[in-house]
Amino acid sequence: MKVGILTSGGDAPGLNAVLRAVVRKGERVYGDTFVGFLDGYKGMLDREFVGLDVERCRGFLPKGGTALGTSRLSPYQVDNGVQRARAEFDRLGLDALVVVGGEGSLSVARKLHEDVSMPIVGVPKTIDNDLYGTDVTFGFHTAVQIATEAIDRLHTTAESHDRVMVVELMGRHAGWIATYAGIAGGASEILIPEDPFDIEEVCDRLRRRHERGRLASIVVVAEGALPKEGTMDMPSTEQDGYGHIRLGGISNIIGAEIEKRTGFDTRVTILGHVQRGGTPTAYDRVLATRYGLAAIDAVHAGAFNHMVALNGGEIQHIPLTEATSQLKTVDKDLFGGVAGIFFGS
Repeated sequence: MKVGILTSGGDAPGLNAVLRAVVRKGERVYGDTFVGFLDGYKGMLDREFVGLDVERCRGFLPKGGTALGTSRLSPYQVDNGVQRARAEFDRLGLDALVVVGGEGSLSVARKLHEDVSMPIVGVPKTIDNDLYGTDVTFGFHTAVQIATEAIDRLHTTAESHDRVMVVELMGRHAGWIATYAGIAGGASEILIPEDPFDIEEVCDRLRRRHERGRLASIVVVAEGALPKEGTMDMPSTEQDGYGHIRLGGISNIIGAEIEKRTGFDTRVTILGHVQRGGTPTAYDRVLATRYGLAAIDAVHAGAFNHMVALNGGEIQHIPLTEATSQLKTVDKDLFGGVAGIFFGS
């Protein structure tokens, strides 16, 4: 078979490991040939692609980012984009397309299958870990490890100066990174999109903590965290070129409110894209490899309009309609029953 592959949306550690695994098994076991589209769906529209083979993919396993490049462009955002994508698929004589992406990219894949019968297999990718139908997405554990190491470092400087350190982590609609890194890093407070916060309640817990002699505190904030209505003024939102609300910087508002309300010296650290970059952890290398191998198996099984997923330790095929039906949010028991026990302590 001749198989196309693209990486779409935000980059995540482990993308290159997926490419390596798809190509290795496809070429060596099935005798496939591969075309890699550059910069996601944009490469299909602009006819920009490269040939992929085992030799070209050597050294991919530990590398972060994506060798194919990525973008957030969708064929549905371009005039005749869907027809152009299908025409390029046919022009190259492809038998299938592997799309490595998150909820947005896989929603596009589902629509392409439904609208122009494009045979697509999806691979779940997002450091936010918010893709439904799979226990975990590759890149998430690397992001958590990076964030935890940063929190560990901030503990020492916070204790040296008796400061509150507010740490902003990625997490647009789901606070998985903030919850895991906050628990692992011993945060005093964790603020996530799933549980709107009352800033005065946060400050009360920090005051009680200081009264007990704990003069340094770490407050972990997901970028998409929001206050309860009427509890704190928020600036108006902006949108990027793809219609997404531009997030980032809520920690600056929270940090200023904490200092104003408590009088505690407060500093803010925004990790931003540091969480995406760099080499993937061993866990994410193995998971990405398993996903890549399963994806090419799914191609040959004809499991199109499906996504490979990890459930209970086993790789399964999940319909893209299910995977993109809703976001996977942080479990209340994990947030309240585990993380919450340590708030203000």
